[in-house]
Amino acid sequence: MKKLLFGTILLALAIVRPIPTMAEVDIRMVFPLPPPIIFAAPPDVIVMPDTNYVYVVPDIDADMFFWDGWWWRQWEGRWYRSHYYNRGWAYYNNVPTFYFDVDPGWRGYYRDHNWYGHRWNYERIPNRRLQQNWKSWNNNRHWERQGTWGVQGYQPRPQQQIQELRHQRQEQYQQRPEVRRHQQQIQQQQRQPQVQKPRGQQQRRPQVQEPQRQHQTQVQPAEKGRTIRPQGGPSGRGEKRQVQPGEKKGGPAQRGEGKQVKPKTKKKPNESEGGRESQDEKRPARRD
Repeated sequence: MKKLLFGTILLALAIVRPIPTMAEVDIRMVFPLPPPIIFAAPPDVIVMPDTNYVYVVPDIDADMFFWDGWWWRQWEGRWYRSHYYNRGWAYYNNVPTFYFDVDPGWRGYYRDHNWYGHRWNYERIPNRRLQQNWKSWNNNRHWERQGTWGVQGYQPRPQQQIQELRHQRQEQYQQRPEVRRHQQQIQQQQRQPQVQKPRGQQQRRPQVQEPQRQHQTQVQPAEKGRTIRPQGGPSGRGEKRQVQPGEKKGGPAQRGEGKQVKPKTKKKPNESEGGRESQDEKRPARRD
């Protein structure tokens, strides 16, 4: 039941969505996914100083980060993210906001246990512990209050210096060859029409078909002005005449067209044969 409901919601969104949005999704899907990174076990992470709680995987050659509940990685100038460290990667059409807070030379600092001239006693955090505590650490500002990121004698940088470093790192990032190639690919995709209509197919206005008129003859009352052919006239010529009110169809067979026919009157008993016989019976018999 849940799968059916989820499929119905996806279908409704696909129908309701406007065409430009659907075309944008198609543009994102043309970029290939990064190759998988094989882990023998869930990776440990370390937290980066002077960041908004960004965690990095130090034991692999590729840059992989954990931030705000997502795993992030960069490949060929493009960014991908997933809720899992080993699968489910999807293209992310932007640079994560945390990235310009990460010092590009962090691997050397990690190897030397040194953070800008201060001893860096970083802590390796297992993946299970990270998943259980990253939200509370972020809300409580755990690494700043408790361990000062593991840096001895840590002193936070001024806000102006942080903004200057972010701007400088952003310019260096834009100059990378793989990033510039990716930007050119995006521009080429944007120049192409997102929705292509078939050739020779013009959009026509829908024609509204008017309902056909039904040719129906109106039947006039039989009493008023209806022209009929009499069954038989006085001359047999089949002359036409109008039926008068109260007259039956067919009309009188005698002369006087349009004359009303009087109803026949019943004979009185004394006029009928049976009446005569009854009168004779009542008369006394004649004596000879």
